[in-house]
Amino acid sequence: MITGRNLRLRSLSIPPMTSSSRTVAPFFLLTFGITWGLQLPGVFVQQGLLPGSSEAYLPLAGLGMLGPAVAATVLSARQGGKGAVRQLYGRLLLWRVSALWYVAALAVPALLLSAVLGLLRVAGRQGPIEYFPVVGALVFGLVISVVEELGWRGYALPRLEARFGPFLASTLLGVAWYLWHIPMFVGLGVPLDLVLVMLLYFTGASLYMTWIARGTGQSLLLAVAAHWGAHLNNSHRALPDDVVPLVAHAIIYAALGLFVLRPRDRQRGGLAAERA
Repeated sequence: MITGRNLRLRSLSIPPMTSSSRTVAPFFLLTFGITWGLQLPGVFVQQGLLPGSSEAYLPLAGLGMLGPAVAATVLSARQGGKGAVRQLYGRLLLWRVSALWYVAALAVPALLLSAVLGLLRVAGRQGPIEYFPVVGALVFGLVISVVEELGWRGYALPRLEARFGPFLASTLLGVAWYLWHIPMFVGLGVPLDLVLVMLLYFTGASLYMTWIARGTGQSLLLAVAAHWGAHLNNSHRALPDDVVPLVAHAIIYAALGLFVLRPRDRQRGGLAAERA
C-alpha cells in the first residue's frame, strides 16, 4: 500500500535500544501512576469511599488522561535527550503514505460496525446503526487519540515488539490499554462485568493498530488516525443500556486484528532484536 515516494518512511526506524530502554516497565508504572493517581480519588468519592463532591475532581481526571504522553516524553528525554523527544513527536508528521492507509485507519472499523448493526436491525434488533459524535466530542476524541498514542504506539509498542514480536506485544499492550481505562469506565458507569468484551475490544484494536503502524513506517499520525477512527463511530456511547454495539465492535476489531496480524508474527520482532 505504500507508494514509491513514501519509501523513505521505511528508513525511519526506532533507534537501537539499550538494555535499559528495552524494558517498558517504567513507562507503564509512570503512566498508571499519573492516570490512576489523579483519577481514583474522584472515583472513590463517587463510590462513597471518600467525602466530598466528585465534580470537584473532574479537572484532575482530565489531567490524568495525559499520563501516556507525559510518561513517553519524560522517559524519552531521560534515555535519549531532546533528540529522542524530537523523534517521538516527529513521527506525528509522517503523513505521506497511501490514501488506503487512511481509509483503513479512519473508516474501515467504523463502517463495519454500522454494517453489522444494520444487519442486526434487519434481523429485528431495535436501535441506532451508527454512533457518530457531535463536534465537541469529535475534537475531544482527536486530542485524546494524540496524547494516548504518543505513549501506546509511540513509546511502548516498539520496545515491547523488540522483545516479544508484534503479535504478543500488541496483545500485552491491549490488556494494559484496557486496565488503564478502568477508573474512567467506573466513573462513567460502564459495567465492569463486560471485562471479557472490553479485553477483546482493546486487544483486537491493538493488533489492528500495530499493523497500521508497521505498514506505514511507524507513522504515529496514522496510529492517531486509527485511534480516532474508534471515536468516529463509538459503540461506547450506547453503554450502559445497550451492550450489543460494543460486542459487535469488539468482534470486528478482533477479527480485523487477527486477519492482518497473525499469531505467526509473534516472534519476528523478538528474533530480530536478539540478532541485533
